[in-house]
Amino acid sequence: MKVITTIQDMQNEIMKHKTLGESIGFVPTMGFLHEGHLTLISKAREENNIVVLSIFVNPLQFGPKEDYSTYPRDFDRDRALAEAEKVDYLFYPSVEEMYPHESSVKVVVQERTDVLCGKSRPGHFDGVATVITKLFHIVMPTRAYFGKKDAQQVAVIDGLISDFNFLIQLVPVDIVREEDGLAKSSRNVNLLPEERQQAPILFRSLQKAKKAIIDGERNPNKLVNMIKEAISSESDGEIDYVEILSYPQLKVLEKLDGSIIIAIAVKFSRVRLIDNIIFQID
Repeated sequence: MKVITTIQDMQNEIMKHKTLGESIGFVPTMGFLHEGHLTLISKAREENNIVVLSIFVNPLQFGPKEDYSTYPRDFDRDRALAEAEKVDYLFYPSVEEMYPHESSVKVVVQERTDVLCGKSRPGHFDGVATVITKLFHIVMPTRAYFGKKDAQQVAVIDGLISDFNFLIQLVPVDIVREEDGLAKSSRNVNLLPEERQQAPILFRSLQKAKKAIIDGERNPNKLVNMIKEAISSESDGEIDYVEILSYPQLKVLEKLDGSIIIAIAVKFSRVRLIDNIIFQID
């Protein structure tokens, strides 16, 4: 595995493989790798000749009151995990390398951002779209791999690829969970012991709502209240949102039909957790 820290070196390496007609699988991350990331890498390894993993904690997607400075980082551990997963290139640029000066062009996301996490994080997905656009141009992947846990991010990237005509296949990968159902996340380490015990209620509440839909419930408000009641009764977390939307369009539904997402966000004392399920209603 080769660690690369400059854009020019990364592009030079990629062009060698492009000339040979080799496919490039790309997994963009902010590091502190966990099993969810490793699943993305494994999927990319299966489907491509070359795998590129990027680690870059992107300051543009953190708000003024968010956790950029405290976001967990452990490069030596990440490098060892990437090497064990047979990553070919680890792209690890500095903030100065990615943003050497004030940008003259800004990517602004206009759809799929006024709901879920985007509603309370203005500008967040502009930052995501900006860095992903840059990374796509640097790595020039054949396929890009994103976890469904950040389902709104997947929806935004889907729109970015379509609107900007990137010749890239988006590969969403299922959420990786702990044995008790909690979605794996770099931020789970910030849960207090009692909160860690309570956190699996997020997934259980989603499963309960899905079962109700399978059993015939079609009233979104009843389903939302069902989820809120389950979370409030079994945890000390503060509910940020519970939403049921079309997917990937992320539009409010008056009647449940087609591909939908049920998504939740809950704030605990030191961390905000998100989870979702996406499925088709016939």
